[in-house]
Amino acid sequence: MSMTLFRPRRLALATLIACTGTLASVNTASLLASAASPDCISWRISGICYWLFCTPFGCSVKTSVKVTHFIRQAVVSAYLSPGENPWTEMSAASATADGMESALLGGAAGVETGGGRQEMKAPGMRRQNLHFYYGDAYGHPATKIIGGMVPGYSCDSAATPFMPYFASALDALVWRTGVPESLYPEALIPGSREIGSMLSGNMWGNVYPRSGFVTQTDSYKSAAVVVQRVADIITRQGQLHVYGQLTGQRSPGYWPPEPVQENTGTNNHKWQRLSPQLSQRCAVFPDSGGQVAQNGNYAWALWQP
Repeated sequence: MSMTLFRPRRLALATLIACTGTLASVNTASLLASAASPDCISWRISGICYWLFCTPFGCSVKTSVKVTHFIRQAVVSAYLSPGENPWTEMSAASATADGMESALLGGAAGVETGGGRQEMKAPGMRRQNLHFYYGDAYGHPATKIIGGMVPGYSCDSAATPFMPYFASALDALVWRTGVPESLYPEALIPGSREIGSMLSGNMWGNVYPRSGFVTQTDSYKSAAVVVQRVADIITRQGQLHVYGQLTGQRSPGYWPPEPVQENTGTNNHKWQRLSPQLSQRCAVFPDSGGQVAQNGNYAWALWQP
């Protein structure tokens, strides 16, 4: 997010250092401690703005400094079984939503509930794993700590802490069938909307159709594809999903972030690993160094500029 400074002030940023390690789950306290990562915030002066102020007595030009930084927006999780959201405090809310899945599907033909992994191997071909993940997105509990906390020197966030922006169980019909997105050009044209690329030999999966199914031999990569899909949905308007929009409104001196887009480097968004291994650094997919969770459940923090 970017905004301008109208008067000089001193900005003090307190950096909280949290220990990194293997975590089966993550709680709100650890999320708050990990939220002040300098690598993720990337606060910087990015330009100068000129403002023309006119009154009946004449016009004058004023200047202000433009600052840019990232704000943690949401905690996005991908998990295999109902109620296993790795964010401890939100697991109960996820379990409630997941429990409504069967009722929402209403016994739709060919649509079953539950998640998991299935190994497939055709004769003479490589083994493939078909993963189905539940996906959730909740407002980051620390989204207001820096966002808007220092007027003129930090940007407000469009996110509300703990707000449910996406619960795949409530979007069950589309999340499980991929309809109608499996018929979209983004899903049918090879090389369109892919995380990574075939040319670089590092293609993790397709963004479309934005469903819970991923064919991928690596558990970490398949979960990353799912959370990328969730972020792609919630940062856009008018999507054919059941979700809450995580979009800001532009105003004078404030430029909200663009929708999440893959393969754009760190200019568009960043991901901070939370579970199973908490990290103080941010990256974009495809990344390296991610630890595979034994239980197959993952969580990341979505940061946007």
